[in-house]
Amino acid sequence: MNCLLQIAAVLTIAFSLLTAIDVPSRSVELFCHFRLQYFVVALLLAIVFAMLRNWPWAAALLLLTVFNSTFIVSWYLPVANAVAGTEQLKLFHANVYSGNRNYTQLIKAVDAEDPDIVLIQEVTQEWVAGTQALLKDYPYAYLEPRDGSFGIAVYSRIPFDSVSHIDSPPLDHPTIVARITRGGKPLTIISSHPTVPLGRFRFEARNEQLESLLQLVTDASGPVVLTGDFNVSVWAHRYRWLVASTGLRDARRGFGLLPTWPTMFPVAMIPIDHVLVSDDIEVLNLKTGHRLGSDHLPLVVTLSL
Repeated sequence: MNCLLQIAAVLTIAFSLLTAIDVPSRSVELFCHFRLQYFVVALLLAIVFAMLRNWPWAAALLLLTVFNSTFIVSWYLPVANAVAGTEQLKLFHANVYSGNRNYTQLIKAVDAEDPDIVLIQEVTQEWVAGTQALLKDYPYAYLEPRDGSFGIAVYSRIPFDSVSHIDSPPLDHPTIVARITRGGKPLTIISSHPTVPLGRFRFEARNEQLESLLQLVTDASGPVVLTGDFNVSVWAHRYRWLVASTGLRDARRGFGLLPTWPTMFPVAMIPIDHVLVSDDIEVLNLKTGHRLGSDHLPLVVTLSL
């Protein structure tokens, strides 16, 4: 038993330290998403070794727990925010999973949250047909369903100044760009869903689509909201690049990690769905919504402009 515990400790130490290296490596990124799990495992192992009075291992795992906590605690600390505006805007983002058929669960969740704008990913023709009821309360809609997992849609009760999509490079997955006016100010909302980075080709394809978002953010006038299942967690090099290059901030800050995927394996859940906002937007609240039958939890964010 002691030998198995030491093997578990060595692996936890190795993965914790290796994934702390900020390099654009596909192999490192594969394991960097589980920082919260490394923290929990290190803490549990430290407790077990302390109970066994194996003090050297207990001390090492306690230090590792503190090390991993430095990647986690900051997400829960209050952050300086933009000055609250007079206009509030509530967004509901959900990757509904294209194979999911629980259309009524999404409609009920939207009714319960009562957002101003609903952004849906993995939209197929079946999802368009199954969610027709949304059009009653959200008459302004732009739908770009696709076969497979990369269709996308936006439903709004606020008229669009303009709304369209681009076929993002390199795989032509659609990204929606919607512009509205709120409180006399223009607001650009971008929703994108890069591919799953499995294998070198898809890893590079996901990165290229994330890079293409920089130009969309740069071209926007006024405040910007960027949402989506980016298939990258907050601890990945490519995520840090996206935040630094766009100048946007993650709405999670101050509200916690809020893991969103995979719902079928809760102990392994990681934060890969994101809402990023420009500095002139205050985040009043961010939370995960109830399960929709998807492998993702939705994100519900309330903003002040």
